[in-house]
Amino acid sequence: MSNFSSQLRLSSSLIKRFKHQMATNVSMMMMMMTERRSFTTVEWHRPTIIHKRSLDILHDPWFNKGTAFSTTERDRLDLRGLLPPTVMTAQQQIDRFMVDLKKLEKNARDGPSDPYALAKWRILNRLHDRNETMYYKVLIDNIKEYAPLVYTPTVGLVCQNYSSLFRRPRGMYFSAADRGEMMSMVYNWPSDQVDMIVVTDGSRILGLGDLGVQGIGIAIGKLDLYVAAAGINPQRVLPVMIDVGTNNEMLLKHPLYLGLQQHRLDGEEYLSVIDEFMEAVFTRWPNVIVQFEDFQSKWAFKLLQRYRHTYRMFNDDVQGTAGVAIAGLLGAVRAQGKPMIDFPKQKIVLAGAGSAGIGVANTACNTMARMLGNSESAIESARSQFWVVDAMGLITEDRANIDPEVLPFARKMKEVGYQGLREGASLVEVVRQVNPDVLLGLSAVGSLFSKEVLEAMKHSTSTRPAIFALSNPTKNAECTPEEAFSIVGHHIIFASGSPFKNVDLGNGTVGHCNQGNNMYLFPGIGLGTLLSGSPVISDGMLQAAAECLATYMKEEEVLNGIIYPSISSIRDITKEIAAAVVREAIEEDLAEGYRDMDARDLQKLNQDEIVAFVKNNMWNPDYPTVVYKRD
Repeated sequence: MSNFSSQLRLSSSLIKRFKHQMATNVSMMMMMMTERRSFTTVEWHRPTIIHKRSLDILHDPWFNKGTAFSTTERDRLDLRGLLPPTVMTAQQQIDRFMVDLKKLEKNARDGPSDPYALAKWRILNRLHDRNETMYYKVLIDNIKEYAPLVYTPTVGLVCQNYSSLFRRPRGMYFSAADRGEMMSMVYNWPSDQVDMIVVTDGSRILGLGDLGVQGIGIAIGKLDLYVAAAGINPQRVLPVMIDVGTNNEMLLKHPLYLGLQQHRLDGEEYLSVIDEFMEAVFTRWPNVIVQFEDFQSKWAFKLLQRYRHTYRMFNDDVQGTAGVAIAGLLGAVRAQGKPMIDFPKQKIVLAGAGSAGIGVANTACNTMARMLGNSESAIESARSQFWVVDAMGLITEDRANIDPEVLPFARKMKEVGYQGLREGASLVEVVRQVNPDVLLGLSAVGSLFSKEVLEAMKHSTSTRPAIFALSNPTKNAECTPEEAFSIVGHHIIFASGSPFKNVDLGNGTVGHCNQGNNMYLFPGIGLGTLLSGSPVISDGMLQAAAECLATYMKEEEVLNGIIYPSISSIRDITKEIAAAVVREAIEEDLAEGYRDMDARDLQKLNQDEIVAFVKNNMWNPDYPTVVYKRD
């Protein structure tokens, strides 16, 4: 009898399992049948099939929902009893999580130097480690407040302390010790599909210099913004550190430093490492986009020219910074009440001749030249609008050993109207002599725009001079908005690289501090390239992105001194910029399509349909239905 009872219990159990499996299969079929087969199909509306159950799911940040797992999912995934019994909504989870952050925010003092920034970063990072969907939901819903934590300026502090902050790996590390092994190493990454890689060699992190292997923090932060702003699926991004050593002696002597204990490779040895990495990642993921980030100027331009016509890649410091700056410069022209076509008449003094500075100068010159007809004389005329100053002063044709990238901007001696200028003239001397429309800082030298320099800007011939202190992090800003508005005047246009608060000018007047943040552009460039299927990122696609950003602001906002939109609108901004990039790729006959949308389908879409196509391919942080399947 007992044997019969045992069999009966076993049969009942099998019947229950059979019914449960049938219900699961029917649920999956219903969800799949309702999916629309058009260019608006969204992959993440399908149930997510996973090969894990029980604690393995709770320890996997990609699939963990914590207390938001439904009762049905808890039964299906063997989670019953492993979580508290109450099923919480995603919003309830967020409200509970935000308690710790809000406590710190109450204690934090105003201003860019938040003393609790690193503590808040730790709290967010722990959430990232255990529940990616919730992490990105928090980030997207609070992007204006938390972008400065996951990116500049806090990311600089994170990179400086990364070896001591390291708790669990995120991303991949390729080092000089891995030469000959990278082709097999890429298959250690668990994702069969990677859409976006951000890679750094740690040689020039923000304005902080050589931070070696600790520079991976910048790649992680950038990809957080790709997910939050562009809706790139977080399971399809990969932060990468290429460790070729460091010349930072403090790091080499530090007992906790996690990188190679050797000086940086150089020359052909260095190039061979980067070449092997590029070949490896594009062999496994042929359609991936690689963004180069914070490479020292010595290599930034060389690597960009070496790879840009062969691979889908770009350098954010050269091309992204340039695009954001161009958008701001065009906005400054609009703020003067002039049409953007007047941009070639702007006189620009540029402080900084590194990769970012010369990248801006080149892009601005190309923009001016196009407006002037794109002839040789137009290019020469555009270059004549720039005065480039580095640590040794004004760069002229008398400078010895000029970097080839800087040479086109070396001023010719004995120019009519500028006889007082000489090789090595100081920044204040140049500003006094030129009376520029724009003073543009990409020097990474904090407080470079001294009181004397700003007072010299008071004599600008422009009705509304622009001062762009774009260096990051905050301590490297060439000046603060308070200094600029108080010394030069309330009529100026001001932009910075790091976030500052607007300035109260009295009598109800506000001095707007526009943040010329690269996050306005690079997510849209990456997303637009991905969705267009273009095999390269052309100058035209980059220009389309910059011009889209420049025209995003309404006329009344621009005339009020607001030349960049609010970061809180970043997903809408990115959607529009990505659509502009897709349109340009189609016009240049570069678009090859994306998934079920081939090049011919893309060409049939009108402007509104392209925007809809982009929007419907942006990932959203919603918990998916999770279904278990045996391997």
